[in-house]
Amino acid sequence: MIVVYILFWLSAGLVFFTHIGYPITLWLLDFIGLGGRAGEVRGRKLSEIPPAIDPDTEEEILPSVSLIIAAYNEETVIEAKVKNALELEYPRELLQVIVASDGSSDRTVEIAREAGADLVLDLPRGGKIAAQNAAAEAATGNLLAFSDANSTWEPGALAELIDPFRDERVGYVCGQVRFIGPDGGNLEGAYWRYELAMREAESRLASVTAGNGAIYATRREAYVEVDPVMGHDLSFPFNLVKRGWRALYAPDAKATERMVPSVDGEYARKRRMMSHAWPIVVNGGLARLRAYPPAYAGMVVSHRLLRYASPFLHLAVLAASLALVLRGARGL
Repeated sequence: MIVVYILFWLSAGLVFFTHIGYPITLWLLDFIGLGGRAGEVRGRKLSEIPPAIDPDTEEEILPSVSLIIAAYNEETVIEAKVKNALELEYPRELLQVIVASDGSSDRTVEIAREAGADLVLDLPRGGKIAAQNAAAEAATGNLLAFSDANSTWEPGALAELIDPFRDERVGYVCGQVRFIGPDGGNLEGAYWRYELAMREAESRLASVTAGNGAIYATRREAYVEVDPVMGHDLSFPFNLVKRGWRALYAPDAKATERMVPSVDGEYARKRRMMSHAWPIVVNGGLARLRAYPPAYAGMVVSHRLLRYASPFLHLAVLAASLALVLRGARGL
């Protein structure tokens, strides 16, 4: 029965570590200073990296940004989204707003053009990633920012999102998305706040292990085309880290997104997310740990691989528990 005992304690220990032990480890490393402080990139404060200054005007030289919005049948929200993008606190001449319509059969394309988008791509149906790839190819900005059609950015979100790119090692930055209900009420739960706290700690220590689709950006030269089934949220951070870039979290770059107003809709969203996660683990290279710096490899194992393996670890705990209970019953 020694094997059963080992299975029980090993599985239970791994479940405990990925959900509780890993966050504690991150916060301890942050507390002793290995992760730096807010606004610091591995011992280098962004505030200490001087911005580029135009010698003639003595004004800061800002990068040009292409904001890409992939949309499929979004006629009910696309006008508001384009207007939200155009109202961001960023020089208009440096901002290109692109709407990439993924084979929309409604008035998404027409409305996006009327709303003032700089470029509207009327693409054949090929999926979100194909639309984003086409938009990235057509973009003129030095930085590529991405957003969902149903998310709303705060006025200063773009400036906050691109600020970490002053460090030449940074290739990817994601912002903070907040979830609201149909009535505008805050739907953020304790679990999401816990995830964001870990993301911030990971960012200070090394790089984030995942982002979100509502608000993120990459350097043009860092952009990679990924398998359409995998999506950008999970695949971009680790793929860019493999290529020598850092992937950071900018908590002050804030966006809000309305949640699906039904249990069935939310279940479908979660199922879609997991359908992307497992291909990334099995075929996408997430588990190729030797390609990462050691600290980041530990983060991938602790936060991603063990988390995705949790259902199987719970089943192992259950099976071992039943075996031990049956053995105890026979001994009575």
